[in-house]
Amino acid sequence: MANPLQSINIAAPGFRGLNTQDSPIGLDPSFCSIANNCVIDQYGRIGARKGREAVTVDATPLGASVGTTKIREYISPTGVSTVFSTGNNKIFTGTTALTDVTPAGYVPTGDNWKIVNFNYHCYFFQRGHEPLLYADHDGGLTTIDDHSHSTGVAPEGNEVLAAFGRLWVADITGDTSTIYWSNLLDGAAWTGGSTGSIDITRVWPTGYDDIVALAAHNGFLVIFGKRSIVIYSGPTNPATMVLADTIANVGCIARDSVQNTGTDLIFLSNEGVRSLGRVIQEKSLPFRDISRNVRNDINQLTGLQTLPITSFYSPEEAFYLLSFPTSQAVYCFDMRSPMEDGSQRVTLWTGVRYLCFERLVTSTMYIGNIDGINTYSSYLDNGSTYQMNYFTNPMSFGDSSRLKLLKAMDITVIGGQNTTVTVNWGYDYTGSYRKRTFVVKNAEVSEFNVAEYNVATSVFSASIIIDREKIQTSGNGAVVTVGVDVTVNGVPFSVQEINIQALLGRMI
Repeated sequence: MANPLQSINIAAPGFRGLNTQDSPIGLDPSFCSIANNCVIDQYGRIGARKGREAVTVDATPLGASVGTTKIREYISPTGVSTVFSTGNNKIFTGTTALTDVTPAGYVPTGDNWKIVNFNYHCYFFQRGHEPLLYADHDGGLTTIDDHSHSTGVAPEGNEVLAAFGRLWVADITGDTSTIYWSNLLDGAAWTGGSTGSIDITRVWPTGYDDIVALAAHNGFLVIFGKRSIVIYSGPTNPATMVLADTIANVGCIARDSVQNTGTDLIFLSNEGVRSLGRVIQEKSLPFRDISRNVRNDINQLTGLQTLPITSFYSPEEAFYLLSFPTSQAVYCFDMRSPMEDGSQRVTLWTGVRYLCFERLVTSTMYIGNIDGINTYSSYLDNGSTYQMNYFTNPMSFGDSSRLKLLKAMDITVIGGQNTTVTVNWGYDYTGSYRKRTFVVKNAEVSEFNVAEYNVATSVFSASIIIDREKIQTSGNGAVVTVGVDVTVNGVPFSVQEINIQALLGRMI
């Protein structure tokens, strides 16, 4: 008697994101082994990320191979927006056209600026560079020391934080354990008033460390070293602030990886991407992190970077992005809710050299790359299609001792009108897959009140369609891997469901 068909249904393919850390055998099929240029959408489906649309028309001022390294929006007291950007050892204003506003006689030798807004002024800090200050109502872009309100000498730090009514600066050449703060409500005043500094050399829990980043969270001043974290309470009055906590063996290794989500601080440590709230709760569990499922991959990429690692948090898209520009890779962490082990769902964007990010007051997401300033929008990369890839981990159908003979696959997709989809399947960990290709049905967008019913030009089909395709499959093996390759061509695309039918054969 013939064996009945066995079925495995993946109702939300890739819902748990990438898992390259654990053994693929026996993993939940909602994990995936490849999730390139994907996001986990709000419905738990794996789908294509958005593309980038160039805003800058002429990137010539950036040089041939540099690109936009930092972007910052400044809002004047009258509500006027000015977008600053940096690159090619220059400072620019504008988006479609870049205007060099570097102060006369000021010669930057690097592009790793930290730019913050404070009290209607915009401040530029970089190690070994005299800090700059901008206010459209107060003299334009000048060095802080040349500003009319300046007192003392502003520290040439690599890290600056605007919080608790003042600027905080650290990571100065030859002095990586001292934090300096400006006068109250005056980022140009560095002597007199309530200015001051604190040397935390004796506070480091590991004996010695270097300040990498500063952050404000829940009324605390958080100081990230490379190998430890120091937290002070009462920073609204720095002269009387008190050491509240120290955390050993967990630190931050990339200044621009720190992002405040509103309820937590996310940062890159030497053990992956961490959550400050989770670190505080779990000091005895230093190996748990939100990047648990891709930790080794991230650690490997970290060691390859020659360009600064950067990050971005979007409440609109509900993701934290960690960009490795040298490797042209971005890890995308879905921040809607953690999984059972505290990690976040993660996908990988490849072939993208994102150097910086900025979120405007309008919630528009800007991306800096070699083309200048871009928006995160549409489903094309500057007018070109790009590839999305999703593959499961090897599946044994609950019995790794029997041969599997795939007969058919049903795949349900949402959106992607006129998109070419290649369905792949393979056996026994092969890198060579059998393939079938189909094109998602096309649908025209309905337009209300444009044409009358029963007129030839009327269109009543839905703008987003659900397409289900049945693929006949062949071959056999002990474990099965399936996946889809998609050419993203300007429209959203998501995989809703995959249903696999197979016969279980003889023992092997």
